[in-house]
Amino acid sequence: MRYLGIEYQMKHPPRLDPTFVPFGVWREAYLKGAQKPLAIALERDKGRISVHRTFIHGTPEMREADYRYVERYVKFLLWSTGGFRVWVCGCSELAKRLQAAYTPQGERHFDYTFAGQLYERELEILDLPLEQCPEANETAQPMGGHMDGCRIGFDAGGSDRKVSAVIDGACVYSEEVLWFPKLNEDPNYQYQEILTAFRTAASKMPRVDAIGVSSAGVFIGNAPMVSSIFYKVPRSKWDFVKTVFDRAAAEIGPDIPILVANDGDVSALAGAMGLGKGNLMGIAMGTSEAVGYVDAEQNVLGWINELAFAPVDLQEGAVQDEWSTDFGVGCKYFSQDAVIKLAPWAGIEIPGELSLAEKLKFVQKLMEADDERAVAVFETIGAYLAYTTVLYAQFYDLDYMMLMGRVMSGKGGDTILRVCNEILADEYPQLAAKCLVTLPDEKMRRVGQSVAAASLPEVKR
Repeated sequence: MRYLGIEYQMKHPPRLDPTFVPFGVWREAYLKGAQKPLAIALERDKGRISVHRTFIHGTPEMREADYRYVERYVKFLLWSTGGFRVWVCGCSELAKRLQAAYTPQGERHFDYTFAGQLYERELEILDLPLEQCPEANETAQPMGGHMDGCRIGFDAGGSDRKVSAVIDGACVYSEEVLWFPKLNEDPNYQYQEILTAFRTAASKMPRVDAIGVSSAGVFIGNAPMVSSIFYKVPRSKWDFVKTVFDRAAAEIGPDIPILVANDGDVSALAGAMGLGKGNLMGIAMGTSEAVGYVDAEQNVLGWINELAFAPVDLQEGAVQDEWSTDFGVGCKYFSQDAVIKLAPWAGIEIPGELSLAEKLKFVQKLMEADDERAVAVFETIGAYLAYTTVLYAQFYDLDYMMLMGRVMSGKGGDTILRVCNEILADEYPQLAAKCLVTLPDEKMRRVGQSVAAASLPEVKR
């Protein structure tokens, strides 16, 4: 197979999408002939800097391949580690092309705007000589696994909120309540609902020593900078939003420690706590692709891990994500959107009046009946996952990949897992031997999301 002059191998192309060009596989082939050194550094909050050293070809005939490689590489880093300042060190031509792309009017305008909202400063692409590349400054964030004392664990989902009262690691009370955060423009609605949940859990314990929160979104400290549970809240009210969890905790007690984390990271933490092991990535395939990661010491890296918007497919005909406007990003391959996209390719006609969730269930019902068309859909997603695991393993140290979410339920999920592991075993045996791709078992499920959230803060004695 060939893309932009680079020959690459893919023995098991996705059944319904044979023109899929897996970024990770193509990247490995591209680097075999690349000899000109290049460094990419990204700065994010708290002065943390990630540095990635790589190579490009640097020849006129490989000009477009070089740009495609570096542009997709920078895009992946912005959505995995995050950053508001990017240094491209060692090639002024590529730096200048990226500078033009990352502007309000450029090709990557969505990414530019998102970074501005997240860090409240303009995204910069800077051109530097290779020898002036900044030094790395990475700091993992110890988080979770604390079970001592009386704790509140809160899980802020998009359609329901869950809260648990946990005493010395044992859940003594838990409730799940429907709420409608995505429909409310006034952030006082979310604040009052959060406060009510905190107060309910507090009433079930003799005291409150700590509060942990799992929530959709990207956070700087405890501040939600971008979050779907504040979807309709205008940015003019964001100063109220940024303090919503801290203010609710202060109502429970003035000196109670609170720690807020992305729900994907908390899911990964829950899995790691259940296994007692780290280097674990959790991928939830639902409305979108939600990803979390903890390292060998079960620490969170301080990365944003928003891989739903990171590139996985380089083909020119890749499906476009309506929100981010980009093509070939994760949310269209590892979510209900992937199933809905692939269904007509398999010859399945889904009634148009169904909601997105109902469309997924429609295909899953066919899968439970062993309809060969539905089998093709889930086998294709399994192949997507295998070749994307190759990509993720190039950026994350993976010993475990835990697959969750409604797309992974039933026979469809079993098929995705089977095909993924078969391809890895055949084409990437070393990766297959190192990284266990699996569904949560009872051992991993024993730590619920809200209970894992309760373990987030350390209590100073």
